[in-house]
Amino acid sequence: MKVPLVVANWKMNGTQAEAATLAREVVNGGGGIGGVEIVLAPPFTALATVSAVLRDSPIRLGAQNIHWEMSGAFTGEVGPRMVRELGCEYVIIGHSERRRLFHESDQAVGKKLVAALSVELAPIVCVGETLQERQRKKTNAVIGRQLRAALKGLGKSAIKNLAVAYEPVWAIGTGRNATPEQVAAVHLRIRDLLRRLRGQTEAEDCRILYGGSVRPDNAAELAKVPNVNGFLVGGASLKAENFLSIARAF
Repeated sequence: MKVPLVVANWKMNGTQAEAATLAREVVNGGGGIGGVEIVLAPPFTALATVSAVLRDSPIRLGAQNIHWEMSGAFTGEVGPRMVRELGCEYVIIGHSERRRLFHESDQAVGKKLVAALSVELAPIVCVGETLQERQRKKTNAVIGRQLRAALKGLGKSAIKNLAVAYEPVWAIGTGRNATPEQVAAVHLRIRDLLRRLRGQTEAEDCRILYGGSVRPDNAAELAKVPNVNGFLVGGASLKAENFLSIARAF
């Protein structure tokens, strides 16, 4: 298994100056953190700025989204080659907010995954259920549908180059918290699905991240959960000290 992966998703927050300051604080404060891979995913407008700050540091750059085409008549969209050119090595695909607010389908997520891999961007593919789906005991069905659609058309070895992030939609910014037992059950389900879909060796090489309101006060407990190989951090990543505290949990 690769080292844990901790990703800061800054969402639609920060001017270029604010992003540069935050990135510098993470670089300066994260120098002593070993055995963890750290990725910053600022807004598109700050990618070039943050890329310059991260140069010569071990911290990686990620994009929050891409289109599945490289170029064309897609007003307002950003292609995979464009973010790769800016220094991105990772890209978040299928985030719950993209699915819920912008109606991204499972099929669109799958096409973006193929496009990312074609330009050597490492995808972080998000899956997760809503509160209603969990209450109806549909969690496993939803995760299975989303994961199968994401991996459709990919070769067996492709999952070595991606990560899966479990985001329980009902635990993001709602005040509800997934228990370690709930997280463990879903992560085990994802691992088993990966084994069945792509094989034992390949499945073990795929990192599974947890992304449901991770904070400094719950990170250490969540980091001990079996099959939790990192975090996708939202609001808590907007303060360097909080984000670095989470990264140190591993």
